[in-house]
Amino acid sequence: MRLLFLLFLTIPLIEIYLLIKVGSALGALPTVALVVLTAVIGAFLLRMQGFATMQRVRLSLARGEIPAIEMLEGAVLLLCGALLLTPGFFTDIIGFLGLIPPLRRGIIMWLLNKGLIIGQVDMRTQQSPRDGQAHRTIEGQYWHDDDKK
Repeated sequence: MRLLFLLFLTIPLIEIYLLIKVGSALGALPTVALVVLTAVIGAFLLRMQGFATMQRVRLSLARGEIPAIEMLEGAVLLLCGALLLTPGFFTDIIGFLGLIPPLRRGIIMWLLNKGLIIGQVDMRTQQSPRDGQAHRTIEGQYWHDDDKK
């Protein structure tokens, strides 16, 4: 909760600082135009990345695999889209960094390896990162003796 409060406090301060600095160097109208331009370019790149990620999801499903990483990439792209549409340069930089596929996948894998994404299972080894124990699913049927009557 403290981290969230800190983010909501510091990010707007950074944005205001950067907008003032860029505005004093370029002027008010070019600064506003630059903010709008970064949002338009970001939306275009986000659309392309979103379609590519959706295609990888479809290919994974066609192969019978679970598209876990691709779904996490979709969540990161959603966050990046929100950051790109937020006026300011700092959020645009973070949003554009999330649109770089190798960097995005690296961040996702780092979060998975650190266990910061809770409740996931490593699909390659079927191990939970919390307890290191392998899990097996055993399929079967059951009935109650009372059901026979």
